Amino acid sequence: MNYRTIGIDIGATKTRIGVVQNAQVIKEADFPTSSTASKQQILDELSAGILEVAGNDFYGIGIGVPGLVDEQNGILFDLLNIPSFKEVHLKDFLERRFNKPVRVTNDANVFALGEKMFGEGKPFKNMVGVTLGSGFGCGIIIHDQLYSGAYSSAGEIGGISYLDGTVEDYCSGKFFKAHGVSGNEVFKKAQAGDKDALLLFEEFGIHLGNAIKLILNVLSPQAVLLGGSISKAFPFFEAGLQTTIDSFPFKKVREQLLVKPSNTLNIALLGAAALILAEAPKTVDY
Repeated sequence: MNYRTIGIDIGATKTRIGVVQNAQVIKEADFPTSSTASKQQILDELSAGILEVAGNDFYGIGIGVPGLVDEQNGILFDLLNIPSFKEVHLKDFLERRFNKPVRVTNDANVFALGEKMFGEGKPFKNMVGVTLGSGFGCGIIIHDQLYSGAYSSAGEIGGISYLDGTVEDYCSGKFFKAHGVSGNEVFKKAQAGDKDALLLFEEFGIHLGNAIKLILNVLSPQAVLLGGSISKAFPFFEAGLQTTIDSFPFKKVREQLLVKPSNTLNIALLGAAALILAEAPKTVDY
């Protein structure tokens, strides 16, 4: 049986809702997130969006959010850039509205689980998904299962002290902002062969390589898969990244490691749906 499942990606400016079936997003829509509105207004708009996209014909709802989550109870805490979302009982609200199972976790976990179930992560029992965007996120798969830790906060490598700041300061859009440019601007200049842009990406790769060495020391995964907007520039920072990883002292560990960008379309929606599919009866054909 092929279940229709809802995947939702809640962001500060927009919310994406998709219907997933047969490992494909068969229908999707974007809605503005009323980030400065009341909690109830945002919840009501989310319910209306689900009804518009899918009606009530689906098995369950999986949701990725940028913040801390009590996964067992589906409670959101302090979502980034949504002031009214301080403590939101999202699972209870949606399960009462739709009478379907609901699962919630943070967006980095969604990325990692989506890659494991639908993307480049399928062959690996132990892997890490790293999201490179305005921040630095990590999702962890151990023995084929998502490991979230308390409040879905496992893998917060970005908060570790590094040089004069944190890993996130050097391995996200914050790095480029500190140089007075956006990642997109540097990407366009690098595509045009601009020497300074290429050097900046090389430096970024060196810092990211050090972050991955931290991940190797703690988790020793088989693969680190990169997502987020900056991952599209992988060819420009790959050399600096690999040079740094090559200095990792355990040869066997570094030689078995795969580091590559994700090529999975709609990974945020697929990963959110995977929260439900991971718990579905094993007779389900994803």
